[in-house]
Amino acid sequence: MLGLGLLDPLTAVVISFCFLGVLLYRRVNLGITLTATAVLLALLSLDWRSIPSIAYATVDPLKSEGLLAISVILATFGIMWLSQLYKETGEIAKLSDSLSRIIKNPKIVLSVLPAVIGFLPVAGGALMSAPIVDSEAEKLKLKPERKAYVNLWFRHTIFPVYPLSQPLIVTAALTGIAIFSIILLQIPTVIVMVAVGFLVGFWKIPSVKSGEDSETARSNATLELKRFLKSFSPILVTIVVAVFIDALSYGLSRLGFDVLIATFAGLVALVIISRMSRNFLVKPIKEWGIYGVTLAVYGAFLLRKVIDASGFSEVFKQFVASGNVDVALPLIVIPSVLGFLTGSPLGAIAISVPVLKAEVLTFSPKTAALLYISAYLGYTIAPTHLCFTFTADYFKSPLGKVYKYVIPSFIVTFATAVLVYFLPFPI
Repeated sequence: MLGLGLLDPLTAVVISFCFLGVLLYRRVNLGITLTATAVLLALLSLDWRSIPSIAYATVDPLKSEGLLAISVILATFGIMWLSQLYKETGEIAKLSDSLSRIIKNPKIVLSVLPAVIGFLPVAGGALMSAPIVDSEAEKLKLKPERKAYVNLWFRHTIFPVYPLSQPLIVTAALTGIAIFSIILLQIPTVIVMVAVGFLVGFWKIPSVKSGEDSETARSNATLELKRFLKSFSPILVTIVVAVFIDALSYGLSRLGFDVLIATFAGLVALVIISRMSRNFLVKPIKEWGIYGVTLAVYGAFLLRKVIDASGFSEVFKQFVASGNVDVALPLIVIPSVLGFLTGSPLGAIAISVPVLKAEVLTFSPKTAALLYISAYLGYTIAPTHLCFTFTADYFKSPLGKVYKYVIPSFIVTFATAVLVYFLPFPI
C-alpha cells in the first residue's frame, strides 16, 4: 500500500527520522516525538486509512504482541509513579544519606551513591546526586571536571542490569528476549564499567580516612543500616518479585507481567513503609510528566509496527544479505549512533529494533544485549544527554574537559561489551 507521498520505504524513513531529529533538538517530549514520527512515516509510506488499525494493533489485548505492549506501558507508568513517590516521600534522600553514613570511604561513596540515585529513572536525574557528590568530592580535592565525570559515569552503571530500566524493558519486549537473559550478559560489562570509572575517576587521588572511633562507627553503622534497608525495601521487593515470577513462569515474563506485577508490589511496599495518605499517593498521577514517559513507550511500539509495515526491514535485509557487512557491525553502529544523536536510549532502541529485525537477524540474548548496550553507551556520552549537560553545568565544567575522562571509559566499556558478544557464553 502506498501512502500520500508515494514514497519508497528508505526515503520515507529518512524524512521521518529527520523530522524526529528536529523534534528532539527542539526538546519536544519524547512520547510526542516518537508517536508523531510513527504517524508521519505511516502517512509517507502507507495508505492513511491503515493508520487507525495499526495504532490499535499495537495494543490489541487479544494478541500476544499487543498484550505485551500493554504490560510494558502499564509497567512504565508504575515505575514512574514509584519514582515520583520515592522522591516526594523523601525515602530516596534517606537511602542516600544512610548509605553515606555507613560507608566512610569517600571514593566508595562517590562510586555507589550516584548509582543508588540511579534507581530513580528520571530525565536529568544526575542533578539529584550532584550535591552529594560535590560534598564528598571536596574531601578528595577533586577538580570540577572530575567531579562531573564521577557523577555522570557512576549514575549510569546501574541501568544495564536494573530490571526497572525502561529502555531495558522495551528492549526485551521488542526483541522477544527475557529481560534477565539480557541482564546476565550485561554483568561483565557493568563490572568493567565500574572498575574503569573507579580507576579513571580516582587515579592518583589519595584516600581520606574517617576520624570516628571504631566503637562509635560500629554503633552508628548498625542504625544507619536499618534505615538503609527500610528505604531500600520497595526497590528490593520489586526486584525479588520480578526474579521470582521470571523463574516461576516464562509465559508470564514473555508477556511482560513479571515487571508489571513487581512494580506495583514495590509501590505497595513504599506506601506501607512511608505510611502515605491517599492524597499523597495520587499526587504524581495528576502531573503530565508521568504520562509523557508512558506515551514514549507506546510511541516506541507504534514506531516499530509502522516500520515493519512500511517494508523498510526488507531494504536492510537485502543490504546485510548481500554479504557486504557482518551482522555485528549494524548491531553496534546503528544503536550507538542513534543513541548519541537522539540523546535517548529508548528512542534509539525503538528505531533500531525494527530496522534490524529482518529475517537475517533473529534476535538472541547476545544480539539483544549488544543492541541495548550499544544504544545505552552511545546515549551516555551524548552532548544531548540531559544528565551530561546538567552535571557539567552544575560543576561549572566545560564538556570538553569532562570528555577527557568519558571517552577512554567509553572505549574500554564498549570493547568489553563487544568481547562478551563474541565469547562463547552458553546463554
